[in-house]
Amino acid sequence: MWRKGESSELLREFPDFTDTMHSLTALERMPIGVVEECRQAVAMARRFNRAVAHSYSLDLDRKMQEDPTHLPWELVEEANRWGFFTMWIPKLFGGKGWSLTSISPFVEELASECLAITNLIGVHYFGYSILAATWNIRLIDLISREVVEGERNGKPCLVSGAVTEPEAGTDAEEVELLARAKVRCQARRVEGGYVVNGRKIFISNGHLSTWHILVAYEDLEHPDETMIALAVKNGIPGFSFGRMEKKMGQKGCPASELVFEDCFIPDEYVLVSASQARDMGMRRSPREAGMQLIDFVVSATRPGVGAMGAGVARGAFELALQFARETEVEGRLLVNHEWAQCLLAEMYKNAALARLSYMEANYSNSMYGMARLLGFKPLYYYHRYAPNRVMDRLMPAVNAKEAVTKVFRKLVMDGQSDEEARRASGWASLAKVAGTDLGVRNCQLALELMGQAGLRHDRRAEKCLRDAKLLQIYEGTNQLNRLNLFKCLVSPAAPEARVFED
Repeated sequence: MWRKGESSELLREFPDFTDTMHSLTALERMPIGVVEECRQAVAMARRFNRAVAHSYSLDLDRKMQEDPTHLPWELVEEANRWGFFTMWIPKLFGGKGWSLTSISPFVEELASECLAITNLIGVHYFGYSILAATWNIRLIDLISREVVEGERNGKPCLVSGAVTEPEAGTDAEEVELLARAKVRCQARRVEGGYVVNGRKIFISNGHLSTWHILVAYEDLEHPDETMIALAVKNGIPGFSFGRMEKKMGQKGCPASELVFEDCFIPDEYVLVSASQARDMGMRRSPREAGMQLIDFVVSATRPGVGAMGAGVARGAFELALQFARETEVEGRLLVNHEWAQCLLAEMYKNAALARLSYMEANYSNSMYGMARLLGFKPLYYYHRYAPNRVMDRLMPAVNAKEAVTKVFRKLVMDGQSDEEARRASGWASLAKVAGTDLGVRNCQLALELMGQAGLRHDRRAEKCLRDAKLLQIYEGTNQLNRLNLFKCLVSPAAPEARVFED
């Protein structure tokens, strides 16, 4: 018989409950308004798919195949008109201030139609997440308001994230690997700022963005302790665009090379420097501060990639189901054959599991990640219902004060425990691996069911598979994410285990 207080005792005996049931823990904390925002975000994405993406996606794929240097400005301008680039910028900085929990269902819905278009819209928030993770309130405010102004005047202002280098891709996403990585992008301290030399590659939306949040290193011999984030704007001397990659999938979202040759970045555009962590009053060491910056970003963005995997898994399922409903085999509709029903059920299961994974990761990040303050109910409702004109009048002057940055860093950076960082990062990796692997699997199953018809470009299934494969590579390869999942969620039960030492 159950006794009062027994559940609390059992939870203490099984502490992994906190690591595996984020949805239950989040229910009592989550503002009810978030649910309606998720519904509205999905509805908006669905309208965009019907009005724009469905008719445009195949044409864009063909155009990029014929001319890999084509820049899809028309799509950027259309997404800008829909207001997508400011939806998840907080009202504190002039944006629409939608709950971050709603971005992943929005991304899934977009991805059910076209991953290239989804990435072109969504990767803007990857760049923005690096900006936000620094908690440099003055620069967050400045860049955010330029994005908002770009929406008002019809001249899109996008933000890219510049991390990957020619000899260091996945290595840059774990400090244990970064210590041995062949990074070459150096920010050398000079009077009044930094001089940057090096290259960044595979930068999604690079040629389309106005601002680039650059991750460089002050000491190339010790990059794990000297990470630095800088805000770089188009037109600054010493910064230029290199080549655009020829891609197999997600062709509609350009991948760019960024080149820095004696590029001077003044101190006013330095976002954060890990080597100065202690000087800024932060409790973590430079190495730990660098890892926290990485975790802040990937805990927010990897569930989004998992959502893209869920979206393409669902899109492939819908293509296969439609094909089965209209195709006859041996005198019967394909959908009436038992083997096809089992295959379609498997695909439905995969899409559902991918969604459950990224939503659980979302709950974890909302409670333990860098934006958890925005989920605090009083602040959430103030942020949601405060008139924009009031916020726009008051906040720029407030956000410009150095003391505000110090307060936010103290609350968010020092306020996050190592245990909380572990949960958010571990579940982000789980969602990324699960969603992207299930997405690729569903695309393969769709082609298996559709046979030769699935290889036709106008049937869209082959494009789904080409697009989906890239999901397993960016935001850290799935191999790296499995190791991070082990480090964060498995190794606490095996303290003798050592990760990233091979």
